[in-house]
Amino acid sequence: MKSTIPKVLHTIGGRSLVGHALRAARGIGPEHLAVVVRHERDQVAEHVLEHDPDVLIADQDEVKGTGRAVECALEALPTGLEGTVVVTYGDVPLLTAETLHGLVAVHHASRDAVTIITATLPDPSGYGRVLRDDDGTVAAIVEQKDATDEQRSIREVNSGIYAFDAVLLREALAEVGTDNAQGEKYLTDVIGIARGRGLGVRAHLVEDLWQTEGVNDKVQLARLGAELNRRTVEAAMREGAIVIDPATTWIDADVTIGPDTVVHPGTQILGATSIGRDCVIGPDTTLRDVEVDDGASVVRTQAELAEIGPGATVGPFSFLRPGTRLGAGGKIGGFVETKNAQIGDGAKVPHLSYCGDATIGPGANIGAGTIFANYDGLTKGHTTVGAHSFVGSNSVIVAPRTIGDGVYVAAGSAVVSDVEPGQLAVTRAQQRNIDGWVARRRAGTTTDEAARAASRASEGTAGAAEAPATDQLSTEPKDANG
Repeated sequence: MKSTIPKVLHTIGGRSLVGHALRAARGIGPEHLAVVVRHERDQVAEHVLEHDPDVLIADQDEVKGTGRAVECALEALPTGLEGTVVVTYGDVPLLTAETLHGLVAVHHASRDAVTIITATLPDPSGYGRVLRDDDGTVAAIVEQKDATDEQRSIREVNSGIYAFDAVLLREALAEVGTDNAQGEKYLTDVIGIARGRGLGVRAHLVEDLWQTEGVNDKVQLARLGAELNRRTVEAAMREGAIVIDPATTWIDADVTIGPDTVVHPGTQILGATSIGRDCVIGPDTTLRDVEVDDGASVVRTQAELAEIGPGATVGPFSFLRPGTRLGAGGKIGGFVETKNAQIGDGAKVPHLSYCGDATIGPGANIGAGTIFANYDGLTKGHTTVGAHSFVGSNSVIVAPRTIGDGVYVAAGSAVVSDVEPGQLAVTRAQQRNIDGWVARRRAGTTTDEAARAASRASEGTAGAAEAPATDQLSTEPKDANG
């Protein structure tokens, strides 16, 4: 992978590759689930146990090969285990539990010792080839490096996903050596041993080739990620979501979207985000681990670990940071950033504001350009704005602060003390207009010229207003005495 990140910890669809594998394996209800680790052992094991605490971690030693990996897994399981052992891989993310169910069902019905998932590929390069007898049963699996030219022309390949009889698997692995081109203990050698004992080996051919494809580099990672996304978006639409442009919409595997919600182009819905019905999401929106209730609208917004209530509106160009909760019918408007803010039902933060570490009561209105000054350089302070209060534009609220219910804060105020219910808070200096300042301090500038022109125009207008009265008097008819 040419990466400091272990291969199985790379992600597509919001899950690691091994996370996808664990989900598929758990889907068939195994009594025991073991994960074999070697490269970056501690990092992988920690991630696996976070995903599934009941997993058994099996360490592979210096002996290489898939056969040795499975042998190490068996050693971690209870002694004398009987029944069916399913073997799958941590880098095959599109494999589903349904396909594994099908494998197990075929294996049990046939009573064969081994059942293999196989696929027919247009280009089988790199895969082990499936050799069949005349009756169609599997005779052997031959790895690419050990295959003859004739065998390499075979297009049916081994996926590496098996169902084994546990007793046969344990005994056969004890006989497998490392005398091959790669010096590895091949799991595929179990096939020949089973056949040598007269036991049945069956191929379970699957048509969905994507489920058998593994990841070995970042090109394949992106390719499989795009296919997973296509399937996820299609599934969302079949459940009732309206996706305007599936090609520019990315939806993670754990996302839920309600019916008749419209998803516009350029939208990413990630993590464990859940969206209700009849919502509008996007365009150009990224939501990660966000809850959006029915009927809400979220436009050109980035949000993470936030809650958006029913009928609420967000955006455009809003940034909802973790801890934001917007109540029913509330509004977070254009160019607003929120963080750890509880905004009540019907409350509004409409424009150009920062609202951090705050509780805003229902029906309150926060005017444009308002800043909640929540950090003093050492600690964060909390602000409460009461129900149906009105904070005027361009105000600064210096936390920690409490503004009561039904309060007005005059525009341009710096609120540095609490405000009781029903009060008007005003903190601003008295305005002074100094005549002639521009002429004295900015003489000769374009500003000065504009001011002089405006003064001349004003004087001309005043003179013109007096002239018609003079003209009217001069045209009055004189009396007979003239």
